[in-house]
Formats: sequence, C-alpha cells, structure tokens
Amino acid sequence: MSISVIDAVSGAFERTRRMLFEPFDIGKWFVLGFCAWLACLGDGGGGGGGGNFPSGARSGRGGGGGLPPQFQAAIDWCQEHLVWVIAAAVLVLLLFIVLWVVLTWLSSRGRFMFLDGVVKNRGAVVEPWHQFRTLANSLFWFRIVVGAIGLVLLAAIALVSVALAWEDLQAWEFGPKAIVGLVTGVLLLMPVGLVLSLIALLLKDFVVPVMYLRGARVLAAWGIFSREIVSGHVGAMILFYLLKIVVAIGMVIVVCCATCLTCCLTALPYIGTVILLPLFIFERCYSLYFVQQVSPAWRIFQDEPPPYVPAESPPAA
Repeated sequence: MSISVIDAVSGAFERTRRMLFEPFDIGKWFVLGFCAWLACLGDGGGGGGGGNFPSGARSGRGGGGGLPPQFQAAIDWCQEHLVWVIAAAVLVLLLFIVLWVVLTWLSSRGRFMFLDGVVKNRGAVVEPWHQFRTLANSLFWFRIVVGAIGLVLLAAIALVSVALAWEDLQAWEFGPKAIVGLVTGVLLLMPVGLVLSLIALLLKDFVVPVMYLRGARVLAAWGIFSREIVSGHVGAMILFYLLKIVVAIGMVIVVCCATCLTCCLTALPYIGTVILLPLFIFERCYSLYFVQQVSPAWRIFQDEPPPYVPAESPPAA
C-alpha cells in the first residue's frame, strides 16, 4: 500500500475536529487533557547541562590569575565541609532519581490511557489505568533501562571532557585544553543524543501503538515495528519526520499565540494541556493515520470516529 504523509495529516486534523467539537463536551476535554498531561510527565526535562565560563576569567593576569574572592571563599568552605557537601550532593541525586522513576512510571500509564481515549473517542481514566497495567509496566522498565544507559554515557562524556580540560579549569582559564575538552564533549554528545532522541521518538510514535494494538510487550513490539512497519517504508518514515518538524514549528507558533491570548494560562500544569488538547490529539493521531496506511491489518480508524462515549468524571484530587 502506498503511504501518504499528507493524508495522515489531513486525517489527524479531521479526527481531532470531530472528537473535540462534534459534540463539544468540556468534561471530555478535562478527562482527555488529564490523560495527555499524565502521558507527557517528564517530557522535555532531558538533561544536557552546560557550564558557562565566568567572565571574570578574562582578568587572569591582574590579581595573580586566581578566582574572584567570593568564589575562592565558597571553594574553601566546601573543602572544609567536604563530607556534608558530598552527603548533600548524594541526597539531591537520590531525590532526582526517585522523581524521575515516579514520573516515568506515571507517564508510561498515561501514554496508554491517552492513546486508548483517542482510538475509542472517549474520556476515561480508571478503566484504561487498570487495563493496560502490564503493557505500561513493560514500557516503564524499558524507558528506565534506556534512561539509565543514557545517564551513564552522559556522565562518562562529562568525565572525559573535564579530564581533558582539567589544567585550564584549575587555572580558571579558557585555554587550549579547555577548548579541546569542550569540543570533545560536544562531538561525543551529538551521536549519543541523536540515538537517544530517535529511540524516544520511535517509541512514542510507533512502538507504543504497536503494543496497544497487538498486546505485545515492548521488546516484541520493537520487533513487530521493524518487520511490519519499517521494512519497505524507510523513505515514507523519513518524510513522516520531516513533515513532523514542519508541523512542530506550526504548533510552536500556535502555543505562543495561545500563551499570549490566555495570559500565560497555557504554562500552568494540566490546565495548559487542556487548553492545548487539540494539538496533543492531532499529534497522537498523526502517527496512527500514518501506520494504518501500511496494510489493512493496521487499520486503526474507520472513516468516522467510533460512537461518542460521554466523558468519565475527572479523578478526585
């Protein structure tokens, strides 16, 4: 079967319009918005930190080339209380890991809840929360393992960069060794970031729908995705993501306009997701309409959405 990314866009737009406005049900907006918000927990919070070299370093020859007094005093204090500094750093790291695990677990459930709501044209929380527990747990562990590998790689890259630039860092200078460390870090970070981003995109756009439709765990779903969707359709998938970039630019413009028109209400957690719900549903439908063109076996939507199901009441806070 021929695959058209334009047809996928038009199908996603039409379904979004019918789901949310025919008829319009504010309760459905809030429930589906909750599922979309849950699915997106932790997204965009990726870590790639970077350090800014202080502007005071340019005066390295004036006062002996050392640190400004306030920085030197802070370093001396940390050295005097090294045990407490290390303990605080470990505690912050553990809190970060716990928060990351909790958000990943919740968003793994949310992805199936939101996908189910889009496919079945309904707002529901309790039933899909329990129904897709096994698949969501499989997705959760896969994301945890990939995320842990990513963090280890990022830490290794940071250590290599710091080691190469260590002499300049000690002298508080942005010299040749600091440049070598920075360039090396960027060159190593680019392929790692690209691979991790590609895994995250494919997982969200295609592997999760495969798990939902076939009832397969995450590793089996990757195999199905590779054999039945990627095979013979690499060019179409490239076009899919190229068009998705264009669509994403349009979405950013819409979000900026909505933020201005609503006095920044779109920046509020959950409330912003409800306001921007058409964008979330459109994005979810885009990959589904693309997939269902692969073969009749992947038919997800009919010409019309399924009969409207009244929204379930939002969960109590």
